[in-house]
Amino acid sequence: MALDFTTAYLRSVQLLKEQVPSFDAYPFHLPAVSALEQLELHPRVTYIVGENGMGKSTMLEAIAVAMGFNAEGGTVNFSFATRETHSELHQYLRTVRGARRPKDGFFFRAESYYNVASEVDVLEASHNYGGTSLHAQSHGESFFAAFLHRFSGQGLYIMDEPEAALSPLRQMALLTRIHDLVKAESQFIISTHSPNCHGIPRRPHLQADRRRSGALQPGRHRPLSDYEGIRESPGGHASGAVTGLSFFKAGTRIIYPAAPPEIR
Repeated sequence: MALDFTTAYLRSVQLLKEQVPSFDAYPFHLPAVSALEQLELHPRVTYIVGENGMGKSTMLEAIAVAMGFNAEGGTVNFSFATRETHSELHQYLRTVRGARRPKDGFFFRAESYYNVASEVDVLEASHNYGGTSLHAQSHGESFFAAFLHRFSGQGLYIMDEPEAALSPLRQMALLTRIHDLVKAESQFIISTHSPNCHGIPRRPHLQADRRRSGALQPGRHRPLSDYEGIRESPGGHASGAVTGLSFFKAGTRIIYPAAPPEIR
């Protein structure tokens, strides 16, 4: 059974603005951070989308660290550090958690997934990822090994650009996997650039406009997708990979921290 607003693991995130030393310095000057007051999270799936440089990944990283995950990715039990480059933003966030605690969790970060794969080998934990070393698979296969084998349900999954190594068809298969895990009482927070990964129509989102100092504004978002015809056609050859996508129409929230810059 899917989570609802009374059973969500993480309900909202608040920036403690009165404690921020300066909004002129990194990471507080980033539009997605400076505009943040309280971010209400959907109990099933929340997407954070927007232009490069707006602070999406920085915000997601801070949420993950505030929830106890390793900054480079992995579970709450991972403690390795290749190079500590994460910001101090997590120190200025207040997380509002639900009464239930997740039984599983993972911070999936495409940028540093190679380091996670190395740590999995060091821990001899490949059996949790399908039985094959993540380094012995293609980039996309290693990504999907985590989604398919390591994500077990009843979990909080924070994902930064999970589509980075996936083909368009695999991205749509990822949606199906997310759908299955949501039905298994999981909650997702996802930062993505892929229209395939957040292109389901008629979902609420907040949009921040650079011309309004990054303030979050209610709006509608309808991304374009090369696979839109396949996705919406029952006879499309990918229809088997996207079973149940209508679930997301009422089961997600999109947070859009910055509108694309004006073309000059």
